[in-house]
Amino acid sequence: MSVDRAVREWVHGWALTRGTPAPVEEPDGYRVDVGLPGHRVRYVLPDVSTVDERCAALTAPGTWLKICGSPAVPPQWTVGGPEYLMGKDLFSPQRVSALPGYRVSRSSDGVVVRAADGSLAAAGRFAVWGEASVVDQVVTEPAHRRKGLGSVVMSELDALAVELGAVRAVLVATEDGLALYRRLGWAVLSPVTAAHLPGRL
Repeated sequence: MSVDRAVREWVHGWALTRGTPAPVEEPDGYRVDVGLPGHRVRYVLPDVSTVDERCAALTAPGTWLKICGSPAVPPQWTVGGPEYLMGKDLFSPQRVSALPGYRVSRSSDGVVVRAADGSLAAAGRFAVWGEASVVDQVVTEPAHRRKGLGSVVMSELDALAVELGAVRAVLVATEDGLALYRRLGWAVLSPVTAAHLPGRL
């Protein structure tokens, strides 16, 4: 899976999961007009070739960059922790059952796992764009970690995606999720640098 294709699929799927306008293709990547306080606009760049020009031209607070690679960015940009563009092929997903006491529910846009008392234990969202499933916002609540619920969520998301015709999947992982995704067959396609311009809008 090429980085360029994975980025294209990821940014379009991410926009679907977040309910933003569709990405706008630019000469060096994509722009998403997110429109949230502190997250006005996001630029996604498949490589580092125009990072210097982008950082010099972008000055508005609430501007975000996601860059495939590990470039240096000017000090006025706040850089987040390491992230990773990851991908995998979807063939016959292996379903993982939740432990007794947990209830799994599926919907058209994701999976929710609830504890016996009805509280949220784990969840994840996805969207299918073209032939790719884009996974987003996978979380396991602290009190329910180390019980395999992340694997449950991911296996259900894979199954849903295959039912909708997806043949591969992409996501951007944080360091916290990297080990889980690797264990589930995901491969790192590129390191990702995330940075934003903080301040009053």
